[in-house]
Amino acid sequence: MKQISLLKLIGISFFLLIGTGLSQTNNPDYDQFWPAWRGPLMTGEAPTGNPPLEWSESQNVRWKLTIPGKGLSTPVIWGDQIFLTTAVATDKQPDPEKIDAHKDKRPLWLRMSGKAEVTEFFLQFMVLAISRKDGKIIWQKMVREEYPHESRHADGSWASNSCVTDGKHLFAFFGSFGLYCFDLKGNLIWEKDLGTMHTKAAFGEGSSPALYQDYLIVNWDHEEDSFIFALNKNTGDIFWQKARDENTSWSTPVVVEVNGKPQIVVSATNKSRAYDLKTGEVIWELGGLTGNVVPTPVHANGLVYLMSGFRGNALQVVNLNQAKGNIENSAAVVWTDDKNTPYVPSPLFYQDKIYYLKSNRASLTCADALTGEIHFTKEDLEDMQGVFASPVAAANRIYIAGKSGLVYILKAGPQLEILTQNKLEDSFDASPAIVGKELYLRGLKYLYCIAEN
Repeated sequence: MKQISLLKLIGISFFLLIGTGLSQTNNPDYDQFWPAWRGPLMTGEAPTGNPPLEWSESQNVRWKLTIPGKGLSTPVIWGDQIFLTTAVATDKQPDPEKIDAHKDKRPLWLRMSGKAEVTEFFLQFMVLAISRKDGKIIWQKMVREEYPHESRHADGSWASNSCVTDGKHLFAFFGSFGLYCFDLKGNLIWEKDLGTMHTKAAFGEGSSPALYQDYLIVNWDHEEDSFIFALNKNTGDIFWQKARDENTSWSTPVVVEVNGKPQIVVSATNKSRAYDLKTGEVIWELGGLTGNVVPTPVHANGLVYLMSGFRGNALQVVNLNQAKGNIENSAAVVWTDDKNTPYVPSPLFYQDKIYYLKSNRASLTCADALTGEIHFTKEDLEDMQGVFASPVAAANRIYIAGKSGLVYILKAGPQLEILTQNKLEDSFDASPAIVGKELYLRGLKYLYCIAEN
């Protein structure tokens, strides 16, 4: 690990006093709900949350809803409504040649591994609004029926992009299958077709949109011409569009304020970059992440944390106040690490510590977010058969959900302390969401509301 120097520590400590306030929307209730896939702060924290410590299929499950189709998007929550996307197979089939073409386009290694999935049916791409009170569907909208243009990874879905809301609009993004803006009653306001993605090895799509005031940001990295878009959230009109020298990535952009000026930070393989929100001009760039970048950056106290973990490990911490131009080997990179970083799950920033999993395993590291000092590393959580979901935190606790249906609850802090572990009859790849005293877990079969009875 490259730890922080004393000179950098003094400089950052001064910058922390200045702060980098973030105002995603002008809605005062924003922090009370879960309006984006990494929560109101885009760090994984629910600042007003206090969900249960214990549950089972017979305890503290307020309700569970069978979800039609398959999707891995995280529940997004506002008021009494939970918003999900899903892709539902119909009984309509395309010409057999199209199915065979999908099978033939998959790399040989992927076909042999059994990790590629080809559908033989048209799909209906759907947006659901669900009541927090009783788990009943309030409204559902089918936005498109289409046969996918390529296959996907067996661990993915055709509805992996999470929604985002400002409390007035709901933005549902299906990548190649369109971007849709609804009001919260389910009325379509506008829709946008940004083109067709061709992802690496036909793994599928997954980056979610980011929202900042009137700007809706979409990262469009794939194997052909890649772009980043800034759209007017009210109309769908494009404010600006910038070409990106990138292949496929799945990372969601985040918007940060630096001295009152917002910039968009996007992690990627060739270079992570920050763009001026208003103009799209590149403010800074930094290479050094691995291939197949998935984790979304987190930011707090003037620092942004970039990670990746496919065929290698990379963690880079950038001082936003110093980042200008090409910042490789500059003082703007305050600490780094090359061990035990995540492939799919995004990191969690909580109480001035950064928590992250190794690859897609239940093996946890905790570091001091300012200095990079490792508090503990590679602590294995037994009986978890893999983790794709990102950890979340509330009430001095950390919640980690796994594919085996198991959720570990840890006490936040510099020592690993397991409080409880709870098992449900499902598999969790979507990241949890917390609102108040409720925890929402989206499994492959059900959506659960966990709350004390």
